[in-house]
This record gives sequence, C-alpha cells and structure tokens, in this order.
Amino acid sequence: MSQDEFRDMLPGHTDFQLPGPPPVQRVNGRRPVPEKPAPRPAPPAEADDGLDVWDRRVADGLAFLRRRLAGAYEVDEFGFDPELADALFHPVLKLLYRDWFRTEVFGIENVPADGSGLVVGNHSGTIALDALMLTVALRDKHPRQRHLRLLGADLVFRMPVMSELARAAGATVACNPDAERLMNSGQLVGVFPEGFKGIGKRFADRYKLQRFGRGGFVSAALRTGTPIVPVAIVGAEEIYPILADLKPLARLLGVPYFPVTPTFPWLGPLGMVPLPSKWLIQFCPPIPTAHLTEFADDPLVVYNLADQVRETIQATLHELLEKRPDPFGP
Repeated sequence: MSQDEFRDMLPGHTDFQLPGPPPVQRVNGRRPVPEKPAPRPAPPAEADDGLDVWDRRVADGLAFLRRRLAGAYEVDEFGFDPELADALFHPVLKLLYRDWFRTEVFGIENVPADGSGLVVGNHSGTIALDALMLTVALRDKHPRQRHLRLLGADLVFRMPVMSELARAAGATVACNPDAERLMNSGQLVGVFPEGFKGIGKRFADRYKLQRFGRGGFVSAALRTGTPIVPVAIVGAEEIYPILADLKPLARLLGVPYFPVTPTFPWLGPLGMVPLPSKWLIQFCPPIPTAHLTEFADDPLVVYNLADQVRETIQATLHELLEKRPDPFGP
C-alpha cells in the first residue's frame, strides 16, 4: 500500500504524513560530518581515607587465622611452612633489613632463577642475624622471590621453641643427608661453614674468615651437581661487637660462648638491641660443580673447592669494606 492510499483511508486527516527522516541540510553541496558527543565528565574521585586498605588487611588477617585454625595449610617434610614465613617472619625481619640496617644487595642475578643452588656465606654478629637478613634479601630482591633453606647448628634444634620456629621458617639441621635432599628437590640452600667460630669471634678479628671445617658443604654440592654461590655480608660485625668471651660462664650455661659487648650485659635486655650498622650483601658468580660429581669423595678436590669459595668471599669482603667507609653511615 502506498503512502497516498493509506492517507486516503484516514478521514479527517487528509494532511497526515508518515514520519520520515529529516531532510539533510548540505553545506556547499556536502553532507556535514556529525559532531562527536562530548565525553561525560568523570565522576568525582572519592576521598581515599585508607579504610579500604585496612579493610582488606583485616579480611586477609581473618582469612589467615581461619586457615591456621582449620589446618588448611601445607608443611613440607622438613617442617617448612611457607605461608607462615611470608605472613609473619619475613615482614618483621624486613623492618630490620630495610629500615634499621639499610641493606643494599648486589649481584642478585648470580643466584639461579630456578633449580638448586648452594649459597655459602661468611658468618658473624654474635647472633646469627646475617643468616636471617640473607633470607630476606633473596625474598625481597630476587626476581623469583626465592626462599632460602638455611642449614643450622644442632644447638638451634635442641631448643624447644626455637626448633619449631626455625623449621617453620625453612631451616633444617646442617648435615649432608638433609642438604642433599633439599638440593635434589631443586631448593636454594644456605650454609655458613664458619659456624660458631664465625659469629663468636671478637671484634678485633672482624671480617677475617675463620676455618671452613672439612668442606662437607662442597661434598653435598658435588654429589648433587649443584652450583655454589659465594656471598659476602658486611655489616653484621658491628651490631654486637664482642669485646670479651666469658668461657667459664659459657660452659656453665652449655653455650659455645658468652659475649661481652659495649651494651651487653650492662644494659640488660636493652643490650640485645643491635646497633644500626650499614649492611652490604654481594652475591658472587656461581661456581659450577656438575662436571665434578665423580670427585665428591676426593679430599683434595673438596679442599681446593672449599678454599676457592673461602678466598672469593674474603676478597669480596675487602671490596665491600671499601664501598662502605663509615660502618654507621647512610
């Protein structure tokens, strides 16, 4: 039906016309380009008073407690609890690492991105804070945020509360079987061959490496073909400078040494606060061992490799001390 026929069917509406598209007005014979609508103004930003951040933190904290109470978390065969380490241990230690010791890290690219690695460092500081700061450095600076599985002395694991905390944080007894199991499973393992000789030495012997023992850490690396990464740590020697060692009291208490520092035991519990020294941590290029696995039981090879690691760390310590002329500088 045409428009005219439809119009004739409507009585009294002879002038009715169906609506059609409006006529196009042309300018100089051209159809004008329609203007784009103006963008809507963005809604005013709400004032961020930090409540949403705290709400998330409270929610995360409650979820963490619920998982802990329900036992919905994983612990490996050595007792390592990665969730507890990341949620509790590392945040507390990072305050010391970042704000108190103002730690700078160099050569983090020398640490394997994945797979096993044996990190071997110098030991000092009266209390083994250098080992803890090393774990934070790897978690904070490594691109893969790797956990460091520390090998600790038997004394640590004979103490009831300390033993559980150390294992939950990822540490285990410093013995070859445990070290080899960790490295065979692709873990990053940390060891301090100086042991108590290192952390208990006097301030006059600072940054002078002690004997590395029989090189058991080298044998474990050779058996598993794990690269050895030497690491030099400057700063721990100044946190509790040992002026004297009361050996009779140490024997009475059953500990390797009883330190006398400028603040301990004179200030009581306040003497346990570490001095705010400046820390530098340098990871050295890795030493490959995969081509030496057949020499894992050769004392000469083990001794030479352990001596190479020791000399590398000692030379790097001298370089770092030149970078840090002021032990308590910024």
